Amino acid sequence: MEKFIVGIIGMGDMGKMYARRLSDAGWSIMACDKEDQFEKLGEEFASRSNIQILRNGHLVSRASDYIIYSVEAAAISHVVSEYGPSTKLGAIVGGQTSCKDPEIRAFEAHLPADVDIVSCHSLHGPRVDTRDQPLVIIKHRASTDSFDKVEAVLRCLHSKHVYLTAHEHDRITADTQAVTHAAFLSMGKAWHSMRQFPWEGARYVGGIENVKINLMMRIYSQKWHVYAGLAILNPEARKQIDQYAKSVTELYKLMLGSRLDDLRARVLRAKEKVFGKEDQPKWADKPLLEDEVLDQFSLGPKVDHKPLRNNHLSLLAMVDCWSALGIVPYDHMICSTPLFRLWLGVTEHLFRDAGRLDEALRTAVEDNAFRSDDLEFTFAARGWAECVGLGHFDTWRERFVVTQKFFEPRFPGAIEVGNAMVKAVLESTKS
Repeated sequence: MEKFIVGIIGMGDMGKMYARRLSDAGWSIMACDKEDQFEKLGEEFASRSNIQILRNGHLVSRASDYIIYSVEAAAISHVVSEYGPSTKLGAIVGGQTSCKDPEIRAFEAHLPADVDIVSCHSLHGPRVDTRDQPLVIIKHRASTDSFDKVEAVLRCLHSKHVYLTAHEHDRITADTQAVTHAAFLSMGKAWHSMRQFPWEGARYVGGIENVKINLMMRIYSQKWHVYAGLAILNPEARKQIDQYAKSVTELYKLMLGSRLDDLRARVLRAKEKVFGKEDQPKWADKPLLEDEVLDQFSLGPKVDHKPLRNNHLSLLAMVDCWSALGIVPYDHMICSTPLFRLWLGVTEHLFRDAGRLDEALRTAVEDNAFRSDDLEFTFAARGWAECVGLGHFDTWRERFVVTQKFFEPRFPGAIEVGNAMVKAVLESTKS
């Protein structure tokens, strides 16, 4: 593959990460973003002799042997329609979007018939070490030779290659990401509505709370479109986010009505369906997360007192949602993101301990300390579900950005702690 050129159209965070990692491995890269970014990108990558920044996607497409579209899912059709017809004869084209249905439809509509299609998706963010992370590769329309070339290029990431169809990818990413994102988006919106930095008080303390807060901050520190495309363009994701809002609402109503027996029965039914029976559990002997790992990563000061009891509505609703949709989260661990593994781990952490789970259920009915927080969380979950159901990207962006601005002054420290937590948890869960 001497003189083989990799083209990257879209130099956002993931596009830049791919350009750097592939060029470090010796591949020649031609890349572009919007034309008004040409000079800035040229300066940023001036020290890398094997990365050439071009003015637009036409120039990248006509000269590259393997072109990766690293653009947001909502824009993929427009971008491919503009640059796809310029694709080099016999080249290979793929995309890095989180939702493959619109990506594949765009490729089929706008690429020349002589072009092979091999898409990919790194199931992690740009700040996560790619080593041993899942990397989905989709052989949609390609010869074995073209597929082998793509694998050769991507091998330098040292990720775990997972082979799926576009439809399988979208279903699994919905199962492992959609509801997870909805939960954290709702937490952030609820705390924003209460004008509250949750780590500054004595209410959100301990391992479970550390995960909630750190991952919420991690999501809101990203660009808004990273999560919007997956939620709005993936039909499976829409259904799941809607169900999560229903689960949150119905469980909250049981809490308000002091219906402890009904709440306990519903949650235990969901537990059995998702996690298995007591004598035949679906979880491994070793928990995904340990208390001593999670307790290290608080954004607030260390406290000596016992944490306030919390009903963990977001976690109860997650399992209720999985149960209603027939999702067994362990079935998709090979395609799980670091964020999903953390969220599953902390959910499992609550449900593995019968005493801890029963305390959460009793707290939900008997203790009003978090009742106003749960009200805001319920409003937020329903708001995100309505936004997704309507397919409103503009509304999504407005909802996301206003909350992002509220937390933005605290991002630098939070991102550092969050990255350390993700790294520590991934290390601790390696088999």
